[in-house]
Amino acid sequence: MLSKILSSAVIGIDAYIVEVEVDITSRGLPHFSTVGLPDAAVKESKDRVRAALKNTGFNFPLKQITVNLAPADIKKEGSSFDLPIAMGIIVAEGLIEPQAVDGYMIVGELSLDGRIKPVKGSLSMSITARDKGLKGIVLSSENSAEAAVVNGINIYGIRSLPDAIEFFKGIKGVVPTVIDIDSAMQEYSVYLDDFSDVKGQEHVKRAIEVSAAGGHNILMIGPPGSGKTMLAKRIPTILPKMSFEEALQTTRIHSVMGLLKDGNSLLATRPFRSPHHTISDAGLIGGGVIPKPGEVSLSHNGVLFLDELPEFKRNVLEVLRQPLEEGLVTISRASSSITYPSSIMLVAAMNPCPCGYSGDGRHQCTCTPSQIHKYRHRVSGPLLDRIDIHVEVPAVPYKELSAETSGERSEVIRQRVIRCRQIQVERFKKDRIYCNAQMYSRHIKKYCHLKPDAQALLEMAMQKLGLSARAYTRILKLSRTIADMEASDEIQSHHISEAIQYRTLDRGVF
Repeated sequence: MLSKILSSAVIGIDAYIVEVEVDITSRGLPHFSTVGLPDAAVKESKDRVRAALKNTGFNFPLKQITVNLAPADIKKEGSSFDLPIAMGIIVAEGLIEPQAVDGYMIVGELSLDGRIKPVKGSLSMSITARDKGLKGIVLSSENSAEAAVVNGINIYGIRSLPDAIEFFKGIKGVVPTVIDIDSAMQEYSVYLDDFSDVKGQEHVKRAIEVSAAGGHNILMIGPPGSGKTMLAKRIPTILPKMSFEEALQTTRIHSVMGLLKDGNSLLATRPFRSPHHTISDAGLIGGGVIPKPGEVSLSHNGVLFLDELPEFKRNVLEVLRQPLEEGLVTISRASSSITYPSSIMLVAAMNPCPCGYSGDGRHQCTCTPSQIHKYRHRVSGPLLDRIDIHVEVPAVPYKELSAETSGERSEVIRQRVIRCRQIQVERFKKDRIYCNAQMYSRHIKKYCHLKPDAQALLEMAMQKLGLSARAYTRILKLSRTIADMEASDEIQSHHISEAIQYRTLDRGVF
């Protein structure tokens, strides 16, 4: 007898329908084969299915069993086909009526005792099931909260294979999982870090606020122990809160990679990813035989922090150009091309020299000028071209470290950032960009009007400091953001002056 079960698999971060066809015949010797480009994990499902059926009281049919995963020209991976294959065998044996499973998507990994284990990508599968107009999804109870974030589709969380059989026979009723989106967004949007924990570094905090307000990438330069990492970890706390659509996009990527924490149905805090400098280009940007998202995509709608920037391999850093420019990552293979979202804020940190103490009055630098020059030039000009703010982070004096007073809370800074972002959203609503950092030449010409005294100051800075055309553009973008923070329509001289201070590398300070 032939049975057909609807299941799903994931390519990139998008799910597609897979039809699991099971044919059982008594002719010939007992045999179990799986076709349809299965990988090793899918091929091994026959052993898990056989053991799960036997250990839950069902007789595994000693017949010729053929399982086809359609469409057969797309490679299938993972263990999510265990449950649909088991249900296909049960339907083909006549234990469940075929019409009982019609219109349901079934996904799940089986343990040898019949328990249904969670799978990766259930959120994307839920979106696909809703878009295809299916009745509902039957999956592990551990995946049900994650999948139920999507409205318009019934999510049935099942704990074991016998429970699934009783559900389709109508013996055991299962209530669809329901999630209160507003409550989930509020519950999961709490940050553990706060800017009030940071002592001193007021000028760096100001630079970070400007960075967050205009969506500018930032590079912090300072000796070890000056607080660069501590500051970077608190940047997500001052960015605008995630909308539900942003949370859904980010959660899908983490769901596909199996990175959602137990019980979390939604990722409502902006992600903060800090890969080690030994990471490969595939690990950073994504890739593999079957392409997976990299750290850049896992940082989507959040912060990617690269500590010890010059220690990263040059070819690894160069792959950042596309996501920083376009907000997307495209991975091409012979069979397909996959695009992942990667709208990130890049935060980088580096020492001023190999030993870390160049320019530090409390420690003597042991590096030669050639070593310092070689160290700083490990970061290419094209990458620095995409970082608007370079700010010095000096060591914090004892008096500031031991002070009882604390700085501003993240929530206070965030409100100022939100007000500034709202000005930019209104300004660029017809231009398909949303912040000052994304301005092109035509936007700069249109929106960056300088008063005569501001023009004179910028001209003098260009001549005295030998600033490049690249620095000129960055200064205009930064000064536009600083003016927006004061709700000023025109860029004034003090806005230009502050923006110049945020181009440390261009000013030749180091």
